[in-house]
Amino acid sequence: MLRSLKFSKYLIGHGWQSTVLSISTKAYERVDDSQLGQIDPAVKVLRPFGLDARKHLAFRGRYLRWMALPDRWASWCLGALPSGALTVWKEGTDVILSTFPIATAVLIGYLLHRITGKPWVVDFRDPMTEGDYPPDPHVHRAYRTIEDLCGRHASGLIFTTPSASEMYQQRYPALRPDKCWVIPNGYDEEDFTAEGATKLGESESRAVRLLHTGLIYPEERNPTAFFKSLAQLKRAGRISSQHVRIDLRAAGSEAYLSAMIREQQIGDIVHLLPPLPYRESLRDSFEADALLLLQGASCNHQIPAKMYEYMRLGKPVLALTPEEGDTAKSLRKAGGATIVDLDGEPEISAQLPVFLSQVKAGTHPLPDGEQVRQYSRQAQAAQLARLLDRLAVHQ
Repeated sequence: MLRSLKFSKYLIGHGWQSTVLSISTKAYERVDDSQLGQIDPAVKVLRPFGLDARKHLAFRGRYLRWMALPDRWASWCLGALPSGALTVWKEGTDVILSTFPIATAVLIGYLLHRITGKPWVVDFRDPMTEGDYPPDPHVHRAYRTIEDLCGRHASGLIFTTPSASEMYQQRYPALRPDKCWVIPNGYDEEDFTAEGATKLGESESRAVRLLHTGLIYPEERNPTAFFKSLAQLKRAGRISSQHVRIDLRAAGSEAYLSAMIREQQIGDIVHLLPPLPYRESLRDSFEADALLLLQGASCNHQIPAKMYEYMRLGKPVLALTPEEGDTAKSLRKAGGATIVDLDGEPEISAQLPVFLSQVKAGTHPLPDGEQVRQYSRQAQAAQLARLLDRLAVHQ
């Protein structure tokens, strides 16, 4: 949501007016109105009919498979296509841009392109498919079909990492390199304030607060090895709740995570916290002593959006992610991170006490501000505008 919000905001300065085709708010699992004020008044937002199959079409928790292909919001097509086509014709739209990770949004972009003949750009962000992901064979097949449509019909494909772009060019040899663009995720300077931060040195006796914000997926960000390491270090007397407090903010999968925390007997150290509005969440992160990032090997071609916010916050980062992945490469370039494989329980047990000691002493390296500034949302909107300008000229 933030990527689309910031694009629509900063594209205006490059001569591009955005109309956003979204979905009825009833289709969302959770709604937070705190950022509606950040939508530029010049940006029109359309919210046609659409349902969540799991929420609205299920009977006793079950629904027909075809109702949820390519995803649970497939019914959105019914409202989005007439609304989108009418808008394209009435407003003289020059380019259609669809954005993943909702596959139905990409499908709608393709169909609007076929109906109107307008150039179509797909902002993949992360790969739609990779290896056995998505694990459901029906969903995987549907995603691959949409990917193929993108490769054959889209005028531009946008990825957030170079390796994702390279992977798609290898997967689809007919895909021309000049159609593939890399525009990473990033941060908006206006969202960041320095209010209320507490320096660790002001209270030498308090525990180091290590914070993770956002979803912890049971597979892609599996914290099992991390939790086991915490339990082992606690039993050995090397850490305790007096030394470290680990807060998992808006992690989702609460039942799953709570069971693991109880099983490892680390409930005095690890705490599940509820979501906060976006800017409050950033302030909460600013007040933490260090930040935690989880990214598994199945996501080596991806970089979580929070990484850029973490770097802008200027805090030490404990990144549990494979050394060979794009996330680790970007963190090494910017500096300020201790990197350990997410599945490396012995390595985590060895590195975590060192990391905490360095954070406590104020000796852990911090991100390089010059490297971080290249990921501003304004710079990314300028990149996107250049791509759109090129397509508009060739209409």
